Amino acid sequence: MAEHEFHLTAVWPGGRNSAGYIEAGNLQTKISIPSAMEGPNIGTNPDEMLLGAAATCYIITLAAMIERAHLPLENMSLESIGFVDVTRGVFTYKKIVHKPTVSLKTEASASDFEKLNVLIVEAERNCMISKAIKGNVDVELEATVSRS
Repeated sequence: MAEHEFHLTAVWPGGRNSAGYIEAGNLQTKISIPSAMEGPNIGTNPDEMLLGAAATCYIITLAAMIERAHLPLENMSLESIGFVDVTRGVFTYKKIVHKPTVSLKTEASASDFEKLNVLIVEAERNCMISKAIKGNVDVELEATVSRS
C-alpha cells in the first residue's frame, strides 16, 4: 500500500476579519472570509478551496478514465458551483454541481459516447474528494457532451 502525505502551513495574524496566508506545495495564497459572509474578501477562502478540490479531483479523474478507455477526446472543460446554506447563523456546505463539457473527435462512435456518459458518472464516484465529502455534501452532475 502506498501512502501519500500532503502538508499545509497556515499563518493567521488576528481575529475573524484578519487575512492569513497558506502554503501547501504549489498552492500559496492569502486567505480570509468572503465578503458574502461579512469578511474582508482577501485571497481565497475555505468554500472556494473545497469547491476547487472537488472540481480538480473530478476533472483529473475523468481525464484519466477517458484516456484509459482510449476515447478520442477533443477537449474538456468544467464549471463547478458550490452552494452554502446559512440558516440561523449556521453555515453548511450543502451541494456542489459539476458541469463538465466534453467533446469527442469527429471519428467517435456511438459506443464511444455511451462509454463517455458512463465515465462522466463514474469519475464522480471514484474521485477521492467526492468520496471524502460523501454523506455531507451532495454532488450533482450536469454534463454537456458533443462531437467536435
